Amino acid sequence: MMKATTGVTDLSLYKRKLRWQADPGANGAGGRKTGKNGKHLLLEVPVGTVALDPDGAVIADLDHPGASAVIAKGGSGGRGNVHFKSSTRHAPDFAEPGIKGEELAVTLDLKLIAEVGLVGLPNAGKSSLLSAFTAARPKVAAYPFTTLDPQLGVADSRGGRIVMADIPGLIEGASHGAGLGLRFLRHVERTKILVYVVDGSAPEPWKDLATVQGEVEQFSADLATRPYVIAINKIDLEAARKFRARSRRKAAAPIHFISAQTGDGLPGLMDAIVATLAGAPEPKPQGPVRAIKLAEAGARTDLEVERMGWGFVVRGDRVEHLVERTDLESEGGLARFQIELDKIGVNAALEAAGVQAGDTVRVAEVEFEYQP
Repeated sequence: MMKATTGVTDLSLYKRKLRWQADPGANGAGGRKTGKNGKHLLLEVPVGTVALDPDGAVIADLDHPGASAVIAKGGSGGRGNVHFKSSTRHAPDFAEPGIKGEELAVTLDLKLIAEVGLVGLPNAGKSSLLSAFTAARPKVAAYPFTTLDPQLGVADSRGGRIVMADIPGLIEGASHGAGLGLRFLRHVERTKILVYVVDGSAPEPWKDLATVQGEVEQFSADLATRPYVIAINKIDLEAARKFRARSRRKAAAPIHFISAQTGDGLPGLMDAIVATLAGAPEPKPQGPVRAIKLAEAGARTDLEVERMGWGFVVRGDRVEHLVERTDLESEGGLARFQIELDKIGVNAALEAAGVQAGDTVRVAEVEFEYQP
């Protein structure tokens, strides 16, 4: 089982250890004693972790503390030899092995949980804005891609505490994987509102805004419809002040000219964030979380016999299940196995396929020599 907890902040543990296995159960004992059950394995992950199967389908979206999901189920135990006693067999020399537990390769993807996502081109000043609003201290410098990992901060406002995420800078083509695009765009999927941070001292600030909005829309049409605020940053610089003086643009969202460096305009921007956040709907789920039943690899529902150059392969849920449930090391187990094969039609299917005495027959991972 996987469980989300605030006590874990990253997935580094699962990078260091790639394979996890629950402790197995034990065999039964004399006096009709049942063997002990295997232990549950609980894996704790950060809140916001998404578990994906090998095809990329969502197994579990653990988006709040305490959220949990069974990722792989343990196998069921087999019956002891006492279950096979009969009027003609008083002391069976075989028992029924248990079935192996499920095994699955899982990809863990951590998405930040924040109410406000700061997005913009590299060096737009998002990290400085996060620092100005919160106690977060992201690395800040005057070159692109300073922020290589999303940063979280908590801001105090008249509307209460607000969690903000500084999403690393986007570039044109980010929605198709250019630069650091896809690695970071997914982190804004959960945010209620976006703050587009634009460098007002850049040659074409409105074009930069259009580029970022276009990349967000390409990545997720739903994300592009989230409420947003526009922050034109760096008005402490002359180029940005000139841009503000000549700008007469109207937009569908509030536009605020600010300086994250000096604090100019930040109270008004925070008021706009609080107001926009108050009216923002909850983000829609990014996709249905499907509860999957893990199937054994190669299993078939119907009986199937395939002739190969070296012999025959028999496939099917029932026959493969029978192999798992049979103690092939005992004479009694083999005798029961032969009877059950006949009952489910394996012998008839093999004969119809042209099997001859002495041919090799493979069922699951076990090979036999066919004898009529």
